[in-house]
Amino acid sequence: MSASLDIRLKRANKVYHEGEVLAGVVVLVSKEAVQHHGISLTMEGLVNLQLSSKSVGVFEAFYNSVKPIQLITSNIEVVKPGKVPGGKTEIPFEFPLHTKGNKVLYETYHGVFVNIQYTLRCDMKRSLLAKDLTKTCEFMVHCQPQKAKIVPTPVDFTITPETLQNRSSLPKFLIRGNLDATNCVITQPLTGELLVESSDVAIKSMELQLVRVETCGCAEGYARDATEIQNIQIAEGDVCHGLPIPIYMVFPRLFTCPTLETTNFKVEFEVNVVIVLHDDHLITENFPLKLCRL
Repeated sequence: MSASLDIRLKRANKVYHEGEVLAGVVVLVSKEAVQHHGISLTMEGLVNLQLSSKSVGVFEAFYNSVKPIQLITSNIEVVKPGKVPGGKTEIPFEFPLHTKGNKVLYETYHGVFVNIQYTLRCDMKRSLLAKDLTKTCEFMVHCQPQKAKIVPTPVDFTITPETLQNRSSLPKFLIRGNLDATNCVITQPLTGELLVESSDVAIKSMELQLVRVETCGCAEGYARDATEIQNIQIAEGDVCHGLPIPIYMVFPRLFTCPTLETTNFKVEFEVNVVIVLHDDHLITENFPLKLCRL
């Protein structure tokens, strides 16, 4: 006799803020009545920190600081032990999203070495012969928007062989560009433009690379790792000189969050403007970004 469990949240986008109520229904479907030893719901918010392979063994003290950090946890019994009739049964539930003490609900973020995740798990305990049923669903938490107005900080840049750190045997070129802002609103695209004034060598490709910089650690030391989130090609081939090329990048959901700094970890973002020359020479210009939510 098969029975299935499901969790359905009232909000289709599954996005909540601190102080709101997480509401929905537990759906139980079975052909005939089901005997059980209670149905419970557990809500949990965790920060999982992981060390990159290059940091393992470097700092002994790290192993204590990379334990999962619990942001919120709550458990309720939805149905007491008994029987659920056959057919489809919907059991409503509500969880207030309140933290204990001085803890803060950080925004949902899926990274490589830092993971901030909020889950809802439903467990239905059954007798020894029947298998317990479990269903897990993730919901998103967005941090409270900033009240302060953001003043955009545009950046103009010029790339020539002289501006680069490693300038050995580079051909002559002059590339100008600008980013409209480096303190960005996470729901709005990163914009700007790029212009090739001159280049002795043909250009193969122009790319925009979004990078996450995750720092884990404690007072003894920090491990800082930069990894790519996405890479967008904005021009292919030897582009016309003097023609402005637009820069436009949307920040992906879940893989980015407002710039975050806490005692045990930091999540920051950078963007690289990458120009690939025909002989596969890479020219990279790096810009730190500050992301926030308005």
